[in-house]
Amino acid sequence: MMRKIFSSLYLQVLFAVIFAIFFGFFLPELAINMKPLGDGFIKLVKMCIPPIIFCTIVNGIVGGSDLKKVGKVGFKTLIYFEVLTTLALLIGLFTAHFLKPGSGMNIDVLTLDATEITSYVKNQSSFTDFILNIIPTTVFQAFTSGEILPILLIAILFGFALSSLKDKSQLIINGINEVSEILFKIISYIMKLAPIGAFGAMSYTIGKYGIYTLAPLAKMMVCFYATCFIFIIFVFGLVLKICGSSIINLIKHIKEEIFLVLGTSSSESALPNLMQKMEKFGCSKSITALVVPSGYSFNLDGTCIYFTMAITFIAQAFNIELSIQQFLTIILVLLFTSKGAAGVTGSGFITLAATLSVIDTIPVVGLTLILGIDRFMSEARAITNLIGNAVATVAISEWEKEFRE
Repeated sequence: MMRKIFSSLYLQVLFAVIFAIFFGFFLPELAINMKPLGDGFIKLVKMCIPPIIFCTIVNGIVGGSDLKKVGKVGFKTLIYFEVLTTLALLIGLFTAHFLKPGSGMNIDVLTLDATEITSYVKNQSSFTDFILNIIPTTVFQAFTSGEILPILLIAILFGFALSSLKDKSQLIINGINEVSEILFKIISYIMKLAPIGAFGAMSYTIGKYGIYTLAPLAKMMVCFYATCFIFIIFVFGLVLKICGSSIINLIKHIKEEIFLVLGTSSSESALPNLMQKMEKFGCSKSITALVVPSGYSFNLDGTCIYFTMAITFIAQAFNIELSIQQFLTIILVLLFTSKGAAGVTGSGFITLAATLSVIDTIPVVGLTLILGIDRFMSEARAITNLIGNAVATVAISEWEKEFRE
């Protein structure tokens, strides 16, 4: 019995995270040196993500009997993503507005040091740049850039081309299918290192930033975690209830991926496994292949909650009263800037810097207020993003009458 318990991946990751917290707290200097363990594990997973996404999307398109249906599913998916992310932005904004986690801080702009956020401000890009960056310079660059959207573009074009030449390209289709199976087998080997990766990432976080740094901004963290929890239970729960399933069943089904994300603070570390799990949960293979990868760029519900709560928190810390018009401006800007924000730690700051630069009322230097706790909030962001993409896969599959739990 004990052997079976300790052979469970999610329990191994959980024990590794708990041990890492104590290790980082009592031996912070040594814990900081554990960072390569977490970074190495995430790099191993991300190494396999481009070819896996390519193969699964191509197989999903080729396996579909009707190319028009693939286009229809893609259109419905984008509508769903837009509705849910807009709802996440609004809920984050209203929660921060009424709970006021930043009120009473009375921060003076002149006392803040902007040197720590300089790199984030410089790296901001326009929406036009975001669209153009989807198109890779070469086909091969899509696989080496580490970005998901260029791979999606190449895979969709390749899949449609193969479908139109289906009789002549069966050998290539079979080869891609076999390569996909090999890649998922490689991922199964890499997942055995998940406890080590989670230990390294969590040890570094606790050792580097220290639990004591949470106290001054504890109210913001509690508000954010509570909002994510409510969004998961009620919003995602309602979507799944409409689909004839339940949020509890889904969470139980993907618990290993949730604990993996908890340890690594990156939803991308669970992407390959999530696609397999959603097929086992009863979702269509072709829909899973389209929804999950695209969701990692367009359906970041946890990140959207974080954006509006962080901006409102900074405004409250500076005693800046935001009007209804300014609230609407924040939502409209974030509807564009939030798309393509990667599900990894730190990327949110680039998007926040881009958004605050448009909204002149709130100084960009205010990002320094949440820099210390950003790492500790990334777990809730990543887990909400992960569950959100799983729920989206179920919803679109049910929408197309292809969900059988």
